[in-house]
Amino acid sequence: MACRHLSGPQRGDPAKGGPQKGEPQRREPQWGVPQGADLSEADLGEADLSGANLLDARLSGADLSGANLSGANLSGAYLSGANLLEARLSEANLRGAHLGVANLNGADLRKANLLWANLFWANLSEANLSEANLEGTVLLNTDLTGADLTGCRIYGVSAWGLKLERAKQQNLIIKNLAEDEPEITVDNVEVAQFIYLMLHNQKIRDVIDTISSATGRVSRLVSVRVSICLSMATQWPR
Repeated sequence: MACRHLSGPQRGDPAKGGPQKGEPQRREPQWGVPQGADLSEADLGEADLSGANLLDARLSGADLSGANLSGANLSGAYLSGANLLEARLSEANLRGAHLGVANLNGADLRKANLLWANLFWANLSEANLSEANLEGTVLLNTDLTGADLTGCRIYGVSAWGLKLERAKQQNLIIKNLAEDEPEITVDNVEVAQFIYLMLHNQKIRDVIDTISSATGRVSRLVSVRVSICLSMATQWPR
């Protein structure tokens, strides 16, 4: 299913509402896609959708391999199972987008906004996510093999069962923008939440202190018992 090109009114035609002589020519959008348009299973491979408004669009199972979606508005879009192989999505707005099981292998997502997006079981291997906003993003069993996550914002990310072999994870930013707190950078997305809680949650620190204290007591007790056993062994008649 292809989007039709919208041609604007002709210049100098008052009957069609076109601009009069001396008035600037109006620029019509290249892609006219109604909000929430159903483009499921559409063949949009290699399409130029840069800057397109695809708000709440249904693109589940669509072929967008190699498509140019740079700067596009895909907020709330349904892209579950879509093929976005090597698609260009730099600076795209994917806020709250549904990308479960989507193929984003080799995709360019530099500076993309993925706030609250759902990427469960998605394939992001070799994708470039540098400086992307991943705050509140669901990364459940997501494949990030060889992906570049340098400089991503990851506050509130849900990271479970990730594949991170060869992934670049430098300078990941943890900061709650709603609070007046310093910016923290880490180099591992899976331990980011733990580190943040260690710094900002007194209850977590109390639990860790309790465990550390208990571990110390257990270690000392084991050491004493081992010493007693060794002493008894040396005195036991042969």
